[in-house]
Parts: sequence; C-alpha cells; structure tokens
Amino acid sequence: MSKSGALDLATGLGGKIKKQEVQSAVQQYEKYHVCFGGDEETRKANYADMVNKYYDLATSFYEYGWGESFHFAHRWKGESLRESIKRHEHYLALQLGLKAGMKVLDVGCGIGGPLREIARFSSTSITGLNNNEYQISRGTELNHSLGLSDSCNFVKADFMKMPFADNNYDAIYAIEATCHAPDAVACYKEIYRVLKPGQCFAAYEWCMTDNFDPNNQIHQRIKAEIELGNGLPDIRSTTQCLEALKLAGFEVLSEKDLAADSPVTWYLPLDTSQFSLTSFRLTPIGRFITRTMVKALEFVHLAPAGSERVSSFLEKAAEGLVEGGRMEIFTPMYFFLAQKPVSDS
Repeated sequence: MSKSGALDLATGLGGKIKKQEVQSAVQQYEKYHVCFGGDEETRKANYADMVNKYYDLATSFYEYGWGESFHFAHRWKGESLRESIKRHEHYLALQLGLKAGMKVLDVGCGIGGPLREIARFSSTSITGLNNNEYQISRGTELNHSLGLSDSCNFVKADFMKMPFADNNYDAIYAIEATCHAPDAVACYKEIYRVLKPGQCFAAYEWCMTDNFDPNNQIHQRIKAEIELGNGLPDIRSTTQCLEALKLAGFEVLSEKDLAADSPVTWYLPLDTSQFSLTSFRLTPIGRFITRTMVKALEFVHLAPAGSERVSSFLEKAAEGLVEGGRMEIFTPMYFFLAQKPVSDS
C-alpha cells in the first residue's frame, strides 16, 4: 500500500539518489530555475536530468501527503478529495471509451495510482511509461501488492523517444505529465506515432490561461514558483497546447478547462485558509507538522541532508499554485480529447 508513515517519508526521500548526494542534487535542481539564476532554455535542454532529480526528491513527499495519485481534480461539493481524484480518472477512461481487451498507454504515470484505478474501472491492460527508476520500483511494488501485475506494467523510457512500434496502442492518456516535455509538438508527435489510426489520446494538461499576462511581474513570479516546485521547463498556454496537438496531426474532438466550472476549487487542498480532516497532511497544521518532522529527521540523520530544502520548495510551489488558481491565470486540468485520423495508416 501507499507509504504513509514518517519513517517511510524519510527512507524514501531522495529516491534512487545516494543519500549522501541528496543535498548536492537539490542544489543542482534549484539552479535550473529562475529563482536561482536558471533559464527556460537550460531547463529544456536538460529536461530529463531536471525531471528525474525532481521526482527522486519529491515522490516521497507526494506519496506521504497525496496518496498514490499525484494530481488535482474537478470536485463537487460534499465530495472528498480522494473521491474526486477517482472520478477524475474515471472521466478520462469514459471519454476514451475504454473497454476490456484494449491496450492502453499511460504517458508519465508516476507510481501508477491512476493506472491501477483506470485498469480496474475499465478492465483494460495498461502500460505506464516513466523515466524515473524510483517511481517505477514503487509502482511495481504496489501493482504486486494489489494483485494487478498481470494487467498493469511499467516501461522505463523518455516520452520524447518511446521504445514502441508505430500504431501500437488502442488508447493513450496523460494526467498532468506531458507538461514536463521540453517541446509539446515533438511530444504529441511521438504519442501520435504509437497510437493506432482512428484511436484517441486524452489528457489533463497544466497550462497558463488567457488571463495570464507575461508582462505582469506578479504573474511571472507565480509561474516561476510553479515551475520550480514542480519540475517544469516551461508552462504553455492553453492556446499553445491546442496548436501543438494540431501541428502533431491530431484532430481535436473536444477541449475544456475543467477548473473553470469546478464547484469546489481545485487548489482547496493546498489553501492555507481552509481546514480538512480528510486531507489533514495538506492543511497548514499538517504541513507545519511535516516540515518540523522532516527537519528533526534530517537532524538525527534518518532523512538525508537537503530534505528540508525539498520540503521548502514544495511548499513554495503550493503557494504559487494557490495564487495562480485564485487569480485564474493557471489551470492543472485543461482537458482535451484528440483523435488520430483513420486515414493515417
């Protein structure tokens, strides 16, 4: 099951990075970002290293505070965060028309929480593509513990260079993952290549909305904080995302920012003005306890040096996400459903 204790957090922190090298990895990761003198072109040129370091450093925190599915969700009043996350995943499966016997690809699958939920919901066989060794090891462990090893598996590879044959999958989806791509068109072209003609690709993308003003310094600061705290080379606009799909060859069947009409704000779990027993570890008190605990674990050498700095930039990211959500300049759930033309065979 998902790691939930303090020692689980401490022992998992750093992923596959040697514990004595975690602090150095944190410093190297930070230097990619604007706040520490980095720039967009360097992040794009070194995206694989940057994203791998990010998930080695952050995965243990994500699993501790968020569970197995590392994403936001459209949420109804009276609905718990966990319920909304499952429904968000089911919605994607229904939009793709997934059914038993289909061969499905999850691009950028994390530790496989959505993959397992969608496989059970749709009775499909799902392969999770991930370039982070630590996340794959955790996902494989969870698949086995839940008896899903036969229907769910992982492949370690870069989604910009997939090791799959052309026209290989019946459906492909990505949940808040392809935002890590340094080039959206090239990423979508690779997804297009491995998808069978006539079949669909659906995703939730992280995007800046039309309200974002690149000349507004506050908007720029918020964008930079989100990039730093989430391992992103850049955050595209919804318009750029849509254009990239079309340039890759897809026919866009539908698209919508699901955050725009969510009855409960998507950033509620990170909002320090709110309190929730069901998401206690994400509340101000819960985050304070986590921060204090990490500091103590680092002090007694149960957590590697640099752990508190990871906690710090993740908290900064949470602040940026909440600000971006309140100002409606950022969305983590720009949804689209796109089809590869039947004629492309």
